[in-house]
Amino acid sequence: MFTFLLQNQEVVAKFTSTIFENTTLIGDLNKTGYDLFLTDPTFPGGVLLAHYLQLPLVYNVRWLFSGEAHLAVAPSPLSYVPICFSHNSDKMDFFQRIRNMIHYIMFFYMEYYVSRPPYQALCDHYFGNNVSLMSLTQKADLWLMRVDFTFEFPRPTMPNVIYVGGFQGKPSKPLPSDLPQKVVWRHVGKRPATLGNNTMLVEWLPQNDLLGHPKTKVFVTHGGTNGLYEAIYHGVPVLGIPLIFDQHDNLLRMEARGVAEIVDVAKLDVDSLTSALKNILDPEKPYKQNMLKLSQLHHDQPMKPLDSAIFWMEYVMRHKGAAHLRTESYKLPWYACHCLDVMAVLVAFGLLIIALVWTSCQCLITFLLNTKKSKHE
Repeated sequence: MFTFLLQNQEVVAKFTSTIFENTTLIGDLNKTGYDLFLTDPTFPGGVLLAHYLQLPLVYNVRWLFSGEAHLAVAPSPLSYVPICFSHNSDKMDFFQRIRNMIHYIMFFYMEYYVSRPPYQALCDHYFGNNVSLMSLTQKADLWLMRVDFTFEFPRPTMPNVIYVGGFQGKPSKPLPSDLPQKVVWRHVGKRPATLGNNTMLVEWLPQNDLLGHPKTKVFVTHGGTNGLYEAIYHGVPVLGIPLIFDQHDNLLRMEARGVAEIVDVAKLDVDSLTSALKNILDPEKPYKQNMLKLSQLHHDQPMKPLDSAIFWMEYVMRHKGAAHLRTESYKLPWYACHCLDVMAVLVAFGLLIIALVWTSCQCLITFLLNTKKSKHE
């Protein structure tokens, strides 16, 4: 996996270098007079190009290769901030915190020794040895975070982080007339031989409109962020079958809210799927009520997420950046950012005092013994 990621990053870094070397393109970009650079920093080619063009930088972001995006910009105590792939919630016992720490170390290793080096080589070549990729990433004026706290666990944040989770949510439209089905399944390929006649297979389906239909009871999904926010928007409980990347972590957040059940795809069979569906559809179980409450919380905002994103991007353009919202920690070396140098000095000073006291005590004891010996003689 690390080899694959490194090759992937090397390709993107080479592509970014090609842009820098294209003097005609760079000249056209500079002449256009853009007010803003909007990018997803997961692949940080856009981060480097924004710095190269000296433009205010705004992220549309959820993930970095160092993990969830908050890790790069906000305090993230590992005691209650779960790391991706740890399968933890914000309530962790001792062993879960150990697992959380192990996953943090894995991401740290992947960031510093796998994904960062190709881009750091570009920084050294084009910007000088004193510019790091992480400092450029943290220097962004605004982070439009594709979550909100109806979905994400509560955690520390920063003034330049704006939450726009569910920005794609919208009212549903009437369904096509050919959809009077119990089950509508997006399926590409050969029709399963044992499929019942209550199921309609389609290569594409109007997911938002289906979720907004009043008769929709449950949403069976792999757990992508966009689909889950559509489910929250329309108040539909979720049966999750996560496959890759962040999907299990997304569904864990829904499960912790009491609005979803998760089925392991490696153990999926008729019994496990049927049991999960019956639980969610059981009117005695609180899945539907919990999701309706979550939906109410999501809708109860002073400004729609998309309007908030537009306002803050225009804010950055009006003020030529938003440095006043950005912490200056990105300018500090890692040891200064975590006050390790201060702690080292304090520890050294404490040890020095202890050594002085110990030496003084030894000298005093020796003096007293010598004095006593002289009097005795």
